Amino acid sequence: MGKIFCLMGKSSSGKDTVFKLLQEDRELNLKPIIPYTTRPQRNNETNGLDYYFIDEETLRQYNSMGKIIEQREYDTVNGKWYYCTVNDGQIDLAKENYLLIGTLPVYKRMQRYFGAENIIPLYIEVDDATRLERALFREKQQQRPNYEELCRRFLADSNDFCVEKLTECGIKKFYCNNDLKGCLDAIKSEIFSVIFGK
Repeated sequence: MGKIFCLMGKSSSGKDTVFKLLQEDRELNLKPIIPYTTRPQRNNETNGLDYYFIDEETLRQYNSMGKIIEQREYDTVNGKWYYCTVNDGQIDLAKENYLLIGTLPVYKRMQRYFGAENIIPLYIEVDDATRLERALFREKQQQRPNYEELCRRFLADSNDFCVEKLTECGIKKFYCNNDLKGCLDAIKSEIFSVIFGK
């Protein structure tokens, strides 16, 4: 039976970079789960690779067909943005191991849907000063930087990933991403031990 490795962390903790490098690692051979979102596409994102970018009408259709595995909504400075995982044939635990970027609610809902034993948490941690520097650098690269949304998200993450909520979800192991190679090596070792018992 395959596993779903759920990569989590606050904004600008390096999840996208870690995700990309783990996905490219042929030894691990993890298949990415591509989420869906109604938020605008960023300059550096590719539809169908980073996310499936959809409108709210398409989201309603998926809901009416019973295809939504989990869904979140965020009240942003630009209105409501929705994110979800869709039962679109991407996931077959009888055949593959998967990698997903998520939040704590995503992690819990995926556990309920696929079974707690099949969802493995990988929580990335970075100090707040480093995260803020990274977030500002990334936002400056956007055609229309949205610093207000950056600040809202940065502050919301303090609550969304507080120690109490992590403990409630049973997440005790953290992977420090101040050193990318060290972080990747530790995560890769954990994945190998889960998949191969090494």
